[in-house]
Amino acid sequence: MRHTVIESVIGPLTLVLDEDGTLTGLYMAGHSPAPLPGRLGPQVGPQGFDAVIDQLGEYLDGRRLAFDLPTRVVGTPFQLQVWAALREVPYGATTTYGALARSIGRPTAARPVGAAVGRNPLSIVVPCHRVVGTDGTLTGYAGGLDRKTYLLAVERAAAEV
Repeated sequence: MRHTVIESVIGPLTLVLDEDGTLTGLYMAGHSPAPLPGRLGPQVGPQGFDAVIDQLGEYLDGRRLAFDLPTRVVGTPFQLQVWAALREVPYGATTTYGALARSIGRPTAARPVGAAVGRNPLSIVVPCHRVVGTDGTLTGYAGGLDRKTYLLAVERAAAEV
């Protein structure tokens, strides 16, 4: 494992790659909950992170609708199921915790789904920012509501073109 910190339009982003160059973490400044330092590995320069940096830049500029990166996440079977369902939420669309729970066959599990969404280690790439409250309001986001608002606005603008 190794990590680097890059600047972006939404502030510093911490990128984590495993020994094979697979993306295992993407965290924002002030990420809550913060990643465990042992899961980051040593901090290195951005060499070797080119594909992630390029694709994030394109996404944040509204020029990329989907990521094409090797990823690996570690979690419970339930978390992995929720994170896989997040990847199915279309670009520019939103869903609710309840709808996400129903999509995985657990219609009464909105709260546990919310907890799993909050533990997503690949923010942006696994689009947890697309989950909103039942009434459409923006709810918690590990990177903060300002960033969630920005990401959703980028997607709405690009989807309208």
